[in-house]
Amino acid sequence: MLSGAEVTGVLRSKGFKATPQRMAIYDALSHTTAHPNADMLYRELVPHYPTMSLATVYKTLDILCTVGLAQELNVGEESFRYDANVESHPHVRCLSCGRVDDVPVLNDTSLLSQAAVSTGYEITGRQIYLYGICPACSEKRKKKLH
Repeated sequence: MLSGAEVTGVLRSKGFKATPQRMAIYDALSHTTAHPNADMLYRELVPHYPTMSLATVYKTLDILCTVGLAQELNVGEESFRYDANVESHPHVRCLSCGRVDDVPVLNDTSLLSQAAVSTGYEITGRQIYLYGICPACSEKRKKKLH
């Protein structure tokens, strides 16, 4: 993830101020793998920034995505999740508890080639979402059965 100075530079180069709240939101997002939504980030940060509003979190997340410091994930929930890892990578969501994780090792080159050939599209980007039951929920289910 980027340093505070680098984030400040990106924001300013795109015409945005690097406010303490924006920096805190980026910092929180860049230090988690939980892929939080805006409400999760708000609840985490409001004790430290009591004047921060949920609207500020939403607006900042929109700005971070616009300038390329975060990506928005639509994993089939009512609200979007966010990830400071802007490299294209797949995600998996637990259908039981809602947990979202990165899928670190998935070579999708063949899939992209097949999609391009079969559709005639020039593939310029991708979002891959997988769904299942996480290990913790699987373990809970097994314990209920015994």
